[in-house]
Parts: sequence; structure tokens; C-alpha cells
Amino acid sequence: MEKQINIIKENIELMLNKLCVEFDEVLFIEKNDFNDGVKFIIKTNDSGILIGNDGANIQAFNHLIKRLIWIKTSEFDKKVNFYIDVNDYQSNNIDKIKQEAFNTAKKADLFKREIEMPAANSYERMIIHSALADNEKVFTESIGEGEFRRVVVKPK
Repeated sequence: MEKQINIIKENIELMLNKLCVEFDEVLFIEKNDFNDGVKFIIKTNDSGILIGNDGANIQAFNHLIKRLIWIKTSEFDKKVNFYIDVNDYQSNNIDKIKQEAFNTAKKADLFKREIEMPAANSYERMIIHSALADNEKVFTESIGEGEFRRVVVKPK
């Protein structure tokens, strides 16, 4: 796994240099809070360009690096589950999404009616569904199509 970690880190740094994005360092964290994988944190003063509008750029950067790494590490038996964060943006965003889900669940239970959350991408919807999966008072369901797909929190 150590060899794969080094390959991932080197490729993140290489891509940042090719994009002409200045960065201080790329940190590696073995376990993260959400998906039991590893996390790489890019420390930079130029975070706006990497994060993009509502995190769109960092999602695209993650996808691009993952595709590149899957190709470069195809000879390894086990793939490293990882994601890339910029100045803890995604970690803070995950916490914000979970808190919004918990607040919506309280409202749905209190008012005994279903409440639609704002449209969210598949990753954000998965966070919401996972955060409320063990809640005994509500359940969740995704509705809508494409970029308008969202989670509805319903009382049991």
C-alpha cells in the first residue's frame, strides 16, 4: 500500500504543477471519518481555483486523479480507496451536509410530514442517506432526475 500511496501523492503533485497551481504540501491521512479510505489534503493559498463553484472543480480533480491512478496501479491486487481534499473543504462540507440532514430529520419528525432537501449530487445524497440510515424516526428517499435529484426525509 505504501508504494501506491507514493504514486498517488506524486501524481497529485504532478497534476498541480501542470495546472500551475501553487501549493504548500500534499498531506496523507490514513483513515478518514467517512469512507474508511485514505485522504490526501492539498494545502494551498490558491484554494478557490481548485475547489470551484460548490466544489465542482475538486470533484472533477478527484475523478481525474482516480482514473489516472487506477491505470497506473493496475498491477496491484488491491486498490487504495482515497479522495483528495483542499484545505479541509470537503471534510467541512460533509459535516455541513450531515448537520443539515439531522436538522431536516428533526423537522420531519416534529411536523410529521415529509421534507424535501435541496438538489444534491450523488455523493452528497449518499452522505445524507448514510447519516440518517440508523434514525428510528425517519427514512430517506431520492426523487427527481439529473441535477434536480434530491433527498426527501419522511417520518416513519
